[in-house]
Amino acid sequence: MEPHIIRPGHLTAHQVARQLGISLGGVRLLVHRGQLKRSGGRPRQPWYAVDDVAAPLARRQGRAAA
Repeated sequence: MEPHIIRPGHLTAHQVARQLGISLGGVRLLVHRGQLKRSGGRPRQPWYAVDDVAAPLARRQGRAAA
């Protein structure tokens, strides 16, 4: 379940997963690998900055184009 109020410029884990085309487990794996950083929320419902999501998204799009 996504929170109703989120700071501007941030995404929930569900939104990040949709943007990147991966599962929630994939989002957790990106965090574990240090490729994505949490920037707020609660431990079970983290938020991610839009700018931080742009880097993994660009890498995925770059691989898809190659």
